[in-house]
Amino acid sequence: MNQDPRQFPKAAREALNDPMLRPALNRMKMNFAARRAYGVHAYGDFETLRMAGRDIREYAVTHLDTLLETFEASVTARGGKVHWASDAEEARQAILSILRETGAKTVTKGKSMVTEEIALNPFLEANGIVPVETDLGEYIVQLRHEPPSHLIAPAFHLTKEQVAETFREVHTEFDPNRSLVERNTLVQEARAVLRAKFEAAEAGITGGNLITAAEGAAIIVTNEGNGDLTRLLPKTHIVVTGIEKIVRDMNDASVLLRLLPRSATGQAISTYVSIMAGPVGERDEQRSFHVVLVDNGRSKLIGTEAQDVLRCIRCSACINHCPVYGAIGGHAYGAVYMGPLGAALNPGMIGVAETGHHANASTFCGRCAEVCPVMIPLPKIMRYWRAVEHAQGLAPKSVTFGLSVWAFAAKHPLLYRFGASLLTRLLKLMSRNGAVHSLPLMKGWFAVRDFPAPAGKTFHEQWQTHR
Repeated sequence: MNQDPRQFPKAAREALNDPMLRPALNRMKMNFAARRAYGVHAYGDFETLRMAGRDIREYAVTHLDTLLETFEASVTARGGKVHWASDAEEARQAILSILRETGAKTVTKGKSMVTEEIALNPFLEANGIVPVETDLGEYIVQLRHEPPSHLIAPAFHLTKEQVAETFREVHTEFDPNRSLVERNTLVQEARAVLRAKFEAAEAGITGGNLITAAEGAAIIVTNEGNGDLTRLLPKTHIVVTGIEKIVRDMNDASVLLRLLPRSATGQAISTYVSIMAGPVGERDEQRSFHVVLVDNGRSKLIGTEAQDVLRCIRCSACINHCPVYGAIGGHAYGAVYMGPLGAALNPGMIGVAETGHHANASTFCGRCAEVCPVMIPLPKIMRYWRAVEHAQGLAPKSVTFGLSVWAFAAKHPLLYRFGASLLTRLLKLMSRNGAVHSLPLMKGWFAVRDFPAPAGKTFHEQWQTHR
């Protein structure tokens, strides 16, 4: 399994030839896209809602400093504490310090991509603390020692037979001859195991889909209820979230809560919406509420052409509609954030040298921008990272040479028109059944797609004939 974004081309080729992955990716395309379409249609004027969401997130990104200061003051006023982390190491150390101070040895975790980003679980294990993922998908991939392959469906790449095999290997306390054929049987078994984990946990860690400055609240949306059990049962609750998740207040949050579930799963609202503000429990209990705000490269994006990606609310709509992700899945990216989101975010957070392949793995069809609930111009950001890669001399020499040839031709109209006329005729001759199926030196491009056959004449030639 790819854990290195620099190995993306090789991992993508392997994913294209993985027979187990193909059915899973087909299910994703049928389910998520169809559900979103239904949810959007049922709402009515979804475009107006998108514009409101865009404006809310744009205000937040351009006022991060003041909003975050207000958030810290609000959390403190409610009896909580905010911890600032400039990078992954500071975030891990802050969490470890809290857990050691409370003496916690077992920790339940709600779903959190930021904790994946900072590699929290292996760090806690190395320091004698047992983290238990409680989102069903996250729990499954944790048992398999795999990273999530999707933002909201971490284990969608697996079949139920693979999950059953994993449960038999790990859940040795159950009858080895039990039936694990049905999906609900698998869910019931996971629930039985996790119930004991919830009751024994000495601390709980959740993410934060949104945090509100005025109220000092963190909000999570879930469909399983594990988030509430994680935050309410232990006496220590830690929220780990990115600094960009801030909004002004609950009014702004309410708009985004209409966008998020519809874009993610097509639901009008998720089963659970948990608003967390300060320690929860009886007055005589020693309970604590902590928020770890993680930068980890986000602030570097402010003021660049990639700044708009910080508006993201992690709904995964762009991923669910991306033809590239739909062909190779999430693990091929070798990074926590995959698909169009990863292509726009990873070069800024990890580095162009390491993740330049992600921005280049795009057809620029624009579907990601069309479905983004907060109108992030993802193709534009990817083009920006391609330009940065070229400017820094990191682009492959073959690409640089090809672009230089194209640029030379583009600057000489007669040469460009002659070349275009010749090429469209050659492609027409090479086509079969209305498509070009292969070309020399472009085997990789044609591995999963064909090229529509041109008309045999350029646009200018057809215009002169038919105008």
